[in-house]
Amino acid sequence: MSTRLLFLADTHVPKRARALPAAVWDAVEQADVVFHAGDWLTVDLLEELQLRAAQLVGVYGNNDGDELRARLPEVARVQFDGIRFAMVHETGPARGREARADEQFPDTDVLVFGHSHIPWDTTTPRGMRLLNPGSPTDRRRQPFCSYLTAVADAGRLGQVELVALPRSGAA
Repeated sequence: MSTRLLFLADTHVPKRARALPAAVWDAVEQADVVFHAGDWLTVDLLEELQLRAAQLVGVYGNNDGDELRARLPEVARVQFDGIRFAMVHETGPARGREARADEQFPDTDVLVFGHSHIPWDTTTPRGMRLLNPGSPTDRRRQPFCSYLTAVADAGRLGQVELVALPRSGAA
């Protein structure tokens, strides 16, 4: 049996958007597991995702205050369908990211991160997959707001898709 995954980061609600776009909530309802790689800004969004997601894995980001930091770890490690996931908000500069990730997360198959608002999908020399979903509410210099979906099945991560939200996607 496979596990449907949704990857979010840098939602910045309510500063960058009043709420998550409806398309994101639809994706939350379809996912078996939702990952959020930090920069929530308020506990309200955390609590709403906890209510609406079948399962939620989250970490705090650099813009998250004491209340979120008290409820979320800096690094989360979970396993689904034989895949070892780790998640952290920041991984540092893009240059050298793969080598740093291999060194810092040796027992990880997939590392999820945020912070830059720039979608990222690469594989390290050791074979670890690095994923950044971008932001569903703040595209910064990107052509669109985004999130990622994937499927975990029998130890393999497949069907990884970057979902582009329409320009009006942020509420």
